[in-house]
Amino acid sequence: MRTGERPAARAARPIRHRRAGRGYTYLALLFAVAAGGAALAALGTQWQQAAQREREAELLFRGQQLRQALQRFHDQTPEGQPMLPTTLDALLTDTRWPVPRHHLRQLYADPFTGQADWLLLRRPDGGIVGLRSQSTRPLLLQTPPPGVQPAPGRTAPWQARDWGFQIDVRRGNTPRPRP
Repeated sequence: MRTGERPAARAARPIRHRRAGRGYTYLALLFAVAAGGAALAALGTQWQQAAQREREAELLFRGQQLRQALQRFHDQTPEGQPMLPTTLDALLTDTRWPVPRHHLRQLYADPFTGQADWLLLRRPDGGIVGLRSQSTRPLLLQTPPPGVQPAPGRTAPWQARDWGFQIDVRRGNTPRPRP
């Protein structure tokens, strides 16, 4: 070889890459996806329970409002008029008075079914004394709050239809003369 000349080109050899780290990256990615899925599943469960608690609170509110309206209808009965309504619409406009009264602003829908399809509790004469939800969905709250009467013969775990909102028909009704 002469001075200043370059050595002969070496024969082309294939370049070998080191592949030792590729499997760890894939494995770490799989663990990250699994952890993310587990976190989303836990979050979904919490959201579902929060929505269930909201529906239960709404059931209690709406049931109490309807019960109070039924009680007002009963307590404010004019002389010679029926003491109990035969439909829930009678609570919206009480035509037993010369000037109609409104015991309820709106007819509430059942928060579990989304419709005003309440199971009405009636006396033999057809008057409504209370109502229940028709939903069979289990409730998270296992202690009936004040003003809620559990269904006869039922115990916890409760379903939405097990909680009744009934008026006290024995409570003193002082019929008022028509004005």
